[in-house]
Amino acid sequence: MDSTTLTARAQFEALFRSHYRDVHRFALRRIDASVAEEIATETFTICWAKLDSVPDPALPWLYGVARNCLANRRRRIERHDETAARVHAERGGVDGRDPAERFAERDTILRAFTSLSEPDREALRLVAWEGLALVDAARAAGTSRPAFAMRVHRARRRLAAHLNALEGSHRPADRLLEEARDAV
Repeated sequence: MDSTTLTARAQFEALFRSHYRDVHRFALRRIDASVAEEIATETFTICWAKLDSVPDPALPWLYGVARNCLANRRRRIERHDETAARVHAERGGVDGRDPAERFAERDTILRAFTSLSEPDREALRLVAWEGLALVDAARAAGTSRPAFAMRVHRARRRLAAHLNALEGSHRPADRLLEEARDAV
């Protein structure tokens, strides 16, 4: 190996050691544990391929890559599920309930959280669960800081309203986000 390869390898290993757990946890909060490892691995495979263009700080960029890997995975799953549903319908079967709905029914906070749009949920995850500053979270979400700040503000308001409607209380959204993070 030449010195350039050794330097790139050392840079990658440092990124991996510093951020693998964060990226894995990011994926784990969004997908089954059995798949979270694959998403984290895929994220770092892309990181290695694009090592020269990884910005500093790297974590928001890695979250953005992981988010794209998750989106690609979901699209593949949706295509597979649509095909399976079509085959199932052709054979005269009836689809069962979505496991996510059963899980959401067990927990009021998660019901409120899951009633939010995906952009709202992702905004809250990046800020409250991943602990990113607004500017870094905006970078991970692929949007500007002002637009992301507005998205977070509105998402917090909607979460509090959903939860208050479900349980008839009036707790602040930040406390609800902590409870939701601890519930997952």
